[in-house]
Amino acid sequence: MNGGVCMSVSTIKKINPEDYILSVLSPEDRLDAAFRVAGEAFKKTKLTVKDVDNAVKAVRRKAYGKKK
Repeated sequence: MNGGVCMSVSTIKKINPEDYILSVLSPEDRLDAAFRVAGEAFKKTKLTVKDVDNAVKAVRRKAYGKKK
């Protein structure tokens, strides 16, 4: 016997690392990650940091209510 562990190859499910990482994050952490990605994506645009910060605050207010 092998210690009671017996899995055939057909029963092993492949997991996408991105899906796993997102599943262990809280909704607020997911939103933070999305904002970081968006910040990098819009880094070379004419938007100012203040524009992005204002947009982030507006979305967070809608998603979670006012910050304490």
